[in-house]
Amino acid sequence: MASLIYALCALTSFTCLVLLWRSYVGTGSRLLFWSAACFLLLTTNNVLLVLDKIVFPVEVDLSMWRLVSALAAVVLLLFGLIWEED
Repeated sequence: MASLIYALCALTSFTCLVLLWRSYVGTGSRLLFWSAACFLLLTTNNVLLVLDKIVFPVEVDLSMWRLVSALAAVVLLLFGLIWEED
């Protein structure tokens, strides 16, 4: 059951990434770019979670890489919210 939830979270974040990127290409809004970049890293975080918990449960510990990608995603979104003005 956990593997299904992890996979659905990865799929949801990837869908958000695609929708945000398509909107950015269509409108050129910089905030959409930063949001898409954030969701790119959140998708990476979710894929690493699937790899860490499902594919390689005991062989490899990817928790540090997951934390780094989540922190980078939040920093990118925060940067975009602070520095971009409409």
